[in-house]
Amino acid sequence: MGSPRGRGRHAARERVVRLGVSLEPSLVGLLDRWVAERNSPSRSDGVRALIRKELADRTLADPESDALGVVTLLYRHDAPNVMRRLTAAEHRWGDHVRSSSHVHLEGDACAEVIVLLGRRREVAQAAADLGGVRGILEAESVLLTPSLAGGRTGHRHPHT
Repeated sequence: MGSPRGRGRHAARERVVRLGVSLEPSLVGLLDRWVAERNSPSRSDGVRALIRKELADRTLADPESDALGVVTLLYRHDAPNVMRRLTAAEHRWGDHVRSSSHVHLEGDACAEVIVLLGRRREVAQAAADLGGVRGILEAESVLLTPSLAGGRTGHRHPHT
């Protein structure tokens, strides 16, 4: 185990267990191409990523699971009342909003990036609400589970 100082990518490295996997040559070829495309250092790293993704999806299938959400919104700054509506929506989800960053693009275009924490169902509802604000032209959200990194959101207050 690594020390807390100098925490790098492998600071909390566990002991490695080696195992053999039998795959068809066509599947190995697909794996090798995917590993190269994502710039993984090895097949093992790629297989670990695939396993983590499957486990994250399984965890996030539970609406009560701990979740981190990132919502990206695109809109025109000059759209009537869009900023007022967006601010009101962020305040509706104030217990879940942890960060918000406003980015000015060329012209009157703007982007907003919002980080949300909470139960998966709440984070998904907040993302949908924020993306549905009148005047938002495009919205995308990503949900992650902090448990994959051994963490939690710390979001534990009672909800009514």
